[in-house]
Amino acid sequence: MPPKVFLLSRTLDPLLGVFTGLLAFHLHETNPRSAPPPGHTLSELVQWKWSTAKAQRAIAEAGEGDLAWESVQKELMAASEGKKA
Repeated sequence: MPPKVFLLSRTLDPLLGVFTGLLAFHLHETNPRSAPPPGHTLSELVQWKWSTAKAQRAIAEAGEGDLAWESVQKELMAASEGKKA
């Protein structure tokens, strides 16, 4: 079994990898040639996803999500009864 080889050290190699990845991501997001179009940056996409999830939670808390849940339960019960027969 060959000995393990490290570039800098056992601890610094993963840190160097994470730092390099974050730097590459930052340069990709800010470079005018490779930058994503407005509205498609990571922070904007995360904000959009967060707001849609928040809206879905609000609908579920209002009780409108119960109808969908009941239909899923009925589907599962029908499928399980079909397997038993």
